[in-house]
Amino acid sequence: MARVYNFSAGPSMLPESVLKKAAAEMLDYERSGQSVMEMSHRSKVFDKIIKDAEALVREIMNVPDNYKVLFLQGGGSTQFAMIPLNLMNKNNKADYIITGQWAKKAYKEAARYGDVKAVASSEDKTFTYIPKTDKSMFREDADYVYICLNNTIYGTVYHELPDTGDIPLVADISSCIMSEPLDVSKFGLLFAGAQKNLAGAGVTIVIVREDLIGNAMDITPTMLDYKIHADAGSLYNTPPCYTIYIAKLVMEWIKNEVGGLEKMKERNEKKAKLLYDFLDSSELFKGTVVAEDRSLMNVPFVTGDTELDAKFVKESTEAGLVNLKGHRTVGGMRASIYNAMPYEGVEKLVEFMKKFEAENK
Repeated sequence: MARVYNFSAGPSMLPESVLKKAAAEMLDYERSGQSVMEMSHRSKVFDKIIKDAEALVREIMNVPDNYKVLFLQGGGSTQFAMIPLNLMNKNNKADYIITGQWAKKAYKEAARYGDVKAVASSEDKTFTYIPKTDKSMFREDADYVYICLNNTIYGTVYHELPDTGDIPLVADISSCIMSEPLDVSKFGLLFAGAQKNLAGAGVTIVIVREDLIGNAMDITPTMLDYKIHADAGSLYNTPPCYTIYIAKLVMEWIKNEVGGLEKMKERNEKKAKLLYDFLDSSELFKGTVVAEDRSLMNVPFVTGDTELDAKFVKESTEAGLVNLKGHRTVGGMRASIYNAMPYEGVEKLVEFMKKFEAENK
């Protein structure tokens, strides 16, 4: 069977060259006589894999030396608790901007551990925009300000970061990591579940400024203390070895085949423009996000008719364009066009949408 174009929000497409390399190394990784799935995380062979993966994160994202790079488990959702337990430790206060379901869940989880304030929200318009904020809206004694940089479900993204002054800015970058250059120094902490843009499910990458770790709340479980993992080089317990290996291969693809994040941004802008330009000209399909806040990664759209939406999802699947159904909380359709989605995949989608529109006027 021919490979499909997978528009899933995650787990999502991986570069074909990465899959082929992983397949070639499945039985014997670099003459070790074993698969990465089988080897000890304490072995010299895997130690090189995880160190190379960290070095690639640092190089590709230009991570400053005073930041730790951690490979953790528990998905992005575990970070919803880990962040307040480790960072909400001076004044026991944090400010959150609610731009979608994941930011909302993070806010609710943090509220279990301290004084958490929702300073702005776009829920009034079903999260179809990024709310404007200014420095005066944040409490001066907040331990951090939290945002979800790219909102997977709703297709919005911050094109301009909120001004938090000296308050550390924390961001969930799960659905946009390494999609374009990002100034790490503007953040106190960044985290990303790898299953959207970097690997399969299983590893969460955390990039955290060193001065923000080492003062976790007394109630913090050992496994949720950043310092424990930082001191152990992400090897305190058995890490998700194979997913870290796949992430390394993907980062090698970004570095060597794509040419870095500036080139990646150009690729992603070209793909997104093709789809958004069609949506803006279509009489049947409509994008749901205000133009100024559109994501390069996740593109939600609707016909305005639920039965027609369902028909589109069914027929597109039959045409080899899979996982275009929108999130259950919003309906409609959503095309996730992450790094590994080739331009040809978006071309095929637009061609199909034009055909569907002509047949369903």
